[in-house]
Amino acid sequence: MPTRLTTAARNAAVDAIVDLIDPGGAGTIEIYQGTQPMSANDGTGASMLLGTLTFTDTPAAFNSASSGSASARAISDELSAAQGTAGWFRVKDGLGATVFDGNITATGGGGDLELNTVTIESGGPIRVSSFTFTIPASE
Repeated sequence: MPTRLTTAARNAAVDAIVDLIDPGGAGTIEIYQGTQPMSANDGTGASMLLGTLTFTDTPAAFNSASSGSASARAISDELSAAQGTAGWFRVKDGLGATVFDGNITATGGGGDLELNTVTIESGGPIRVSSFTFTIPASE
């Protein structure tokens, strides 16, 4: 049987994880082209950094969780990006420690992070259209 979580447990888990972004000031989202590592503990490998966005609301990068999800607060655009195709992201706290990573799609594509486009032109911009962190009800 799968593990099933209550909404209260999911909300607590989501809040605990996204709160890890807040120490040290504004956290960041690094946007990469290439293959996402098997674990957020792994290095970025041969992936190319396309740009870095910054959470602009400190001390809380995300709103409080509801129904097992939390949406990001304001995120600055990257205005000097490298050219490439965005495929995955890594979130770091204000001190530079990795918190989590995930996949990227264009708006409406259902990715962990949705950008206005995944085709990034040299010089930017990279713009977030939706960013929600979710813990599923069951695994």
